[in-house]
Amino acid sequence: MKPGIYFRITWALAVHTWREGMRKKTLLGFLLLSILVIFGSNVVATVMPEMPGATTVASDMGTNLIKDICITAISIFGALITVYVSATVLPSEIENRVVYTTLTKPISRFQYLLGKFLGAQLLIIMNLVLMGLLFFVALYFREGVPPTLLIWSVLLTYFEFLIVSALTFAVSATASSSVLPIIAGLFIYLTGQLTEYLRGVVERASIAETFADRLVGTIAQGLYYILPNLQSFSIRTDVVYGSVNDPLIIDYLPNLLSYGLLYALAGFFLAYGAYRYKEV
Repeated sequence: MKPGIYFRITWALAVHTWREGMRKKTLLGFLLLSILVIFGSNVVATVMPEMPGATTVASDMGTNLIKDICITAISIFGALITVYVSATVLPSEIENRVVYTTLTKPISRFQYLLGKFLGAQLLIIMNLVLMGLLFFVALYFREGVPPTLLIWSVLLTYFEFLIVSALTFAVSATASSSVLPIIAGLFIYLTGQLTEYLRGVVERASIAETFADRLVGTIAQGLYYILPNLQSFSIRTDVVYGSVNDPLIIDYLPNLLSYGLLYALAGFFLAYGAYRYKEV
């Protein structure tokens, strides 16, 4: 198959996946809730400076409140959308028996999985951009300057979601139901947020005297190197307590983005390895 035709078919699968995802009420519900939370935080923060005795400090607190609530809303609802989309995109095809029709056509399983994965990313990116855009507008009208730091925050958040999406997608490739992938995806996200704490466990275990403590330390060290460290993508403190147009100060940004891409590739090829010989 010629590369141009191969890409067009793959992209058609991605667009079809995106359209199917947009029809899911659960996905739209998560998005609407996140938008309501972001809008609500702006309303509350706008009222704060108008209170009796309000000062510039109160205004700054209102701005920080907007940023804190919005960052939290994007993280929570974005993660839920990411897990839901990545966990259901393959099992739903099996449940609806659409996969049997698709794979009878001249489409390889690698091409099919790539199209589904790209379609999932389109859904995640679209929802993240919508939430980030509303946050951007709220800060711009309040501060009067473009919140450029927020753009970096949204970009890094996507790479965080990309890792969760790829690993959840890998689990969904082994399942015929979306229940297990959803649970696994939430577990991956939560443990990825706590990976940094494993370093403390390793340090405490290194000075422990008992065999059990050293064993726990060894296990924690192994998990620390295997599990993705999602906290490394967070610039929440800079966004909430810094100026909205501060420059991004991360010396290792290229390494961080490469780190996310490597995990994404690993997750996708794990999915392909599991789905390659799966009976569908």
